[in-house]
Amino acid sequence: MTEAVWPRHIAVIMDGNGRWAKTRKLARTRGHAEGVESVRTVTRTCARQKIDQLTLYAFSEENWKRPKREVAVLMRLLRRFLVGERDEIMENNIRLASVGRIHRLPDDVRRELEITRELSANNDGMVLNLALSYGGRQEIVDAVQRIAQRVLAGEFDPEDIDEDTITAHLYQPDMPPPDLLIRTAGEMRVSNFLLWQISYTELHVTPTCWPEFREEHLEAAVAEYNRRVRKFGGLVKKSAPR
Repeated sequence: MTEAVWPRHIAVIMDGNGRWAKTRKLARTRGHAEGVESVRTVTRTCARQKIDQLTLYAFSEENWKRPKREVAVLMRLLRRFLVGERDEIMENNIRLASVGRIHRLPDDVRRELEITRELSANNDGMVLNLALSYGGRQEIVDAVQRIAQRVLAGEFDPEDIDEDTITAHLYQPDMPPPDLLIRTAGEMRVSNFLLWQISYTELHVTPTCWPEFREEHLEAAVAEYNRRVRKFGGLVKKSAPR
């Protein structure tokens, strides 16, 4: 059997923490805590497979609307992850990055995020992108505002704005578009995630809730990805007749 080719960039919408907890008559926050092990498993596996980037939708702009207690628990878990996983990040040669409106995070979380980013800055293995206080529409709005400011400053004309201009003003301009987007817990939507970047991304939806997502589920997603034919709007080239 042909060995699976792993995508260059995998993005994940980590959904179903609350649903997983509810079915077990546990607090929603327990689902978030259990989901940390899934983060660890997926990160280790992707690093071992030497993919270029893994982007995890950890906290959306919309998540700020959740009950204050739940948001506080999520921030504590994030801070604990940033501190507790430093050895794991270094051992696996991972470089930590982030996308989103990072300024909205609590001061202690931003401080630990910066420490871990600086610590791993010279690693040359997989990039782990954490999408924090992130929204796809918000990212595009922020990019357009920065472009408008530069137009007003006379740095370039509106007629010069193209797709490359917008890409250059996103949170992580060098981030390649995801090849594969995985969503757990069975929901068939992209939930405002990487809207600019996923134009031609392959989608994989699994009914498995995030706290139960393990290496075999990730491998199943990659196997399905390998069965896809990616045309990017064009046609599949036929082999020349013999």
